[in-house]
Order: sequence, then structure tokens, then C-alpha cells
Amino acid sequence: MSGSGEQGPAPKASRAGRDLRSAIGVALVLLAVIGVSLFTDRHLFIGVVAVAVAVSTFELAGALKRGAGITVALVPVLAGGQAVLWLAWPYGRDGVLAAFVVTALVTMLWRLKDGADGYLRDVTASVFTVVYVAVFASFAVMLVLPEDGALRVLAFLLGVVLSDTGGYIAGVFLGKHPMAPRISPKKSWEGFAGSLVAGMAGGVLTVGALLGGQWWHGVLFGAAIVVTATTGDLIESLIKRDLGIKDMGDLLPGHGGLMDRMDSLLPSAVAGWMMLQLFVP
Repeated sequence: MSGSGEQGPAPKASRAGRDLRSAIGVALVLLAVIGVSLFTDRHLFIGVVAVAVAVSTFELAGALKRGAGITVALVPVLAGGQAVLWLAWPYGRDGVLAAFVVTALVTMLWRLKDGADGYLRDVTASVFTVVYVAVFASFAVMLVLPEDGALRVLAFLLGVVLSDTGGYIAGVFLGKHPMAPRISPKKSWEGFAGSLVAGMAGGVLTVGALLGGQWWHGVLFGAAIVVTATTGDLIESLIKRDLGIKDMGDLLPGHGGLMDRMDSLLPSAVAGWMMLQLFVP
């Protein structure tokens, strides 16, 4: 296994550059944890999201510090991120907005003690961290609020998984035309096409069969998830390139840090909630 410290042949990376066995194993464990939380008590799902947000926030703050010397106001950002999530359950968007605004204000006040040098840089990065991780993740919490919330979250998660899987398979076997070579050299237009096919098929299955929407609702839902998942992956790649780092962390074998798995989920939660509010309110 990678990182064991033992000598010998390293695990074989796939043609896409991953330790595929570790990556699949970790992904299955994460999906199992999410599945159990969704279909036992939906409050447990919020707890899973809350833990993921806390870890991802810590990883992003550490990456900003290592790569650019930016100091995120970690205490108010972590506490405020949890408030954003937990207030989404009883109060929805109003709770998210109120918690975010208070967190931004506290962050500005918290940073005063360190003086003027780098104040705007640190506060901006702190507020960005809250938005990028906690506020985006709060839409996954709002997905689970309705009576059929577990199925809504399942539709969103399956869309992201199928987007990643379809893109990976098509990219490995057919990828010839780079999509964004200066940001993510291994991502190809052929892979994106594979993501679209798989994501739209999953959308038809989940939105149409499970949530009672029309088949074309599922097509549009799946396409939106694929676009936001791909965009989220590119955005995090760009952040890492800007910071000069390879991964946000090393918590998950074959994946990097947890934030390296959250990159496509976070913006897709926003898109998934908006599309389902429109199609199957």
C-alpha cells in the first residue's frame, strides 16, 4: 500500500495517474457511510456533512498557509461553518444566510488582533473558505430536508459518481483532446463527453424513476451536475496550481485529502438543489 514505508514495488497507478485500487476502496467506504446515514436517520447525514466540512476547511486552510502564507481565521471559520450547516435544517436558506453573515463579521473582527499586514488577504481567504466549503455544502443539507430528501441526495451523489466514472473511463480509453491543458492536463473533451452520457443517464433514472420528474428533467439535471462537477474539479486544480501544491492533504489513500474529493461535490450540491427545486419542488 502507498505510504506504508515498506520497500518494494510501488502500487501500480492507472493510466489516469491514480492508485486505482486504493481510490476505489476509499470511495466505497465513503459511499457506505453516506448511505447508512441517509437511510437510517437524516440527522446523521448532516453529521457526516459537518465532519466532512470541518476536515475540508482545515485542509484548505493548511494548504493556503503552506502555499501562500495566508492565515485563515480558523476558529471563527470552523465554528461559523458548523453554524451554517446546522441552521440549514430548521431555517433553510435564511439560516444559512444569517450564519454566513455573522461568520464573515466575526472573521473581520477576529483578524484585527494581528494588525494591518495582510489583513485584507487573510480576511478574503477566510470568507472564501466559508463560502467554498460550508455554504456550498449547506445545499446538500437542504436537499435532505423534504420527505423524499434521502432520494434527492442520492440523485445528486449518483450524478457526481457517474460523472466521475464516465469521464474516467472515456478519458482513459478515448481521451486525445485536452480540455484544459494548463489547469488539468489529464482531463479531456472525450472524458467530458463520457461524463455527460453517464450523468444524464443517471439523471433520467433518479429524477424520472425515483422522484417522479419527467425524463427530460433528468437529462437537464444530469447535465447540470456534470458541468458543475467538472468545473469544481478544474477550480480546485487551479487553486492547487496557484498554491504550488499537489494535493490538499493526504488523509485518503488514492485520493489525497478529503477536500480533493469534495471539489466536485460542493458546487454540484448547489446545482442539484436548484434543479430539483425547479423540477420536483
